[in-house]
Amino acid sequence: MLEGDVTPVGLAISLLLVAVAVAVSLARKLGLERRILWAATRALVQLLRVGVALTLVIRPHQPLVWSWLWVAAMTVYAGDVVRRRAREIPRLLPLAAVAFTAAALVTLGTLFGFGIFPVQGRTVVPLAGMMIGNAMNATVLTARRTVEELRDNRQEVEVRLALGQPSATAARPYLAAALRTALIPQIETTKAVGLVFLPGAMTGLILAGVDPIDAVLVQAVVMFLVLGAVATTSTVVGIGLIRRLFTADHRLRPLPRPADT
Repeated sequence: MLEGDVTPVGLAISLLLVAVAVAVSLARKLGLERRILWAATRALVQLLRVGVALTLVIRPHQPLVWSWLWVAAMTVYAGDVVRRRAREIPRLLPLAAVAFTAAALVTLGTLFGFGIFPVQGRTVVPLAGMMIGNAMNATVLTARRTVEELRDNRQEVEVRLALGQPSATAARPYLAAALRTALIPQIETTKAVGLVFLPGAMTGLILAGVDPIDAVLVQAVVMFLVLGAVATTSTVVGIGLIRRLFTADHRLRPLPRPADT
C-alpha cells in the first residue's frame, strides 16, 4: 500500500470532520446542518461515480478516444454551467464552449505537443478537468463584467461611436477592465502558491509518497496550465461578447440586467 492510500476505514473516520462542521452550525444556530450533510454526501457519491468511470476510461491499453470523449463532455457541461450562472446573457453556452475548446488547444496542445506530459488517458482527463474547472469562474466573471462595463458606461461608449470609432475600439477600455477583473484573482493565486497554501495536486502527490521536488514541478506546470486557460477563455468570451453586443453598423444593442433574469 502506498503511503498516501486511504482505506474505507480512514474515509469513514474523516467524516468526523463533517461532524465538526455540523456541530459548529448547531452551536452557533446557523441552520446549515442539512446543507452541510447534503453537500458532503453529494460530493462523496459524485467522486465515487467519477472514480469508477475514470477507472474504465484511463485503464492501460484503453482506446484514447474515450478520454477525449470525456473531455468533450466536460466542455459541454462546463458551458452549460456558465450559461446557468449568467442567465441574463443570451446564447452564452456556445460561446463558452468555444472558449473552453480554444483553451484546450492552447494549454493541452502546449503540454502534449512539447512532450511535457505523455498523451495518455491518465493525463488527458485530469489535466483537461483542472483546466476547464478553474476557467469556469473566470468565464462567468468576464461575461458579466463585460456586459456591466458596457451598460454602466453606455453614454461614453456611444460618444466614442459617434466620434467614428468602430465598435471594437470603442469597447476596448471596458473589455480590458472586465478582463483585469477576471484575471487578477488567478494571478494573485499563482503568486501565493507555495507560500500561503499548498495546492491540491502537489499535496496529493506528496501524500502519495512522491518526492517533493517532483511534486513541485508537476504543480508548477498545473498552475501555468490554469493561468493560461483562464487568460484564453476570458479573452475569447470577452471578444465574442463584444462582437455580439454591437450591430454590424457599430451600434450598441440593449444590454441585459441581472434583475431581468
